Amino acid sequence: MANEVTTEIREQVIIITLNRPDAMNAVNLELAQQLASSLEELDNNKDLSVGVLTGAGRGFCAGMDLKEFVSTGMPMVGNRGFGGITERASKKPLLCAVEGFALAGGLELALSTDLIVSSKGAKFGIPEVTVGLFAAAGALLRLPRVLPYGRAMKMALTGAPILAEEAYDLGMVAELTEKGEALNTAIELAQKIAKNAPLGLIASKEIIREMQGRTEEEFWAFQQKQVDLVFNSEDGKEGATAFAEKRAPEWKSC
Repeated sequence: MANEVTTEIREQVIIITLNRPDAMNAVNLELAQQLASSLEELDNNKDLSVGVLTGAGRGFCAGMDLKEFVSTGMPMVGNRGFGGITERASKKPLLCAVEGFALAGGLELALSTDLIVSSKGAKFGIPEVTVGLFAAAGALLRLPRVLPYGRAMKMALTGAPILAEEAYDLGMVAELTEKGEALNTAIELAQKIAKNAPLGLIASKEIIREMQGRTEEEFWAFQQKQVDLVFNSEDGKEGATAFAEKRAPEWKSC
């Protein structure tokens, strides 16, 4: 099997790279399966706290491999969905570094992560309606959460992309960099995140992602299980003790 996805570990951060540059990292079944395996590694490796997803070559991902779609259908992986990520990503924080473009299913992969770092001039779009389809891997759910309603609807109906600068101004992109610097900036941000308590990171991510659009009553009920887990954990006590003793904490949880 070809290395459609490669990984590199830098201390507590795993860098996951879509590795089909000649095909603009278009998603086929092998890539989807290997991306799913990389996310499993992130969640199951106790030494890892954060992941960074990026793409080799001149762009992040151009979407689904349409040639393979015609013959084999959408590249789905179990309960993880399209690309091995859009319906279930990782429990641990996952960042996305975008150069060049994140289009169609490529944007849906990026939206499945927690923070997008992009270089200036990169294009974000869901042009599926222009080729007889629609964005069926989560963009129609997630774009209205990170963009104003009208802007998300315009992207969905026209298929026209927006630039990273506009995506940053509207809040979809968390960090905007010079060209060629998206991955380095994402890794630096991931390393800052990795210094924090693992259980606290997982809880914070889950609460923010799952409570979008819920009532305040639902929020408090949902959060309570995380309060019980995190505040009574060894790391919860270690964090408070380290703060009082003016030293760096030594986290125990994975």
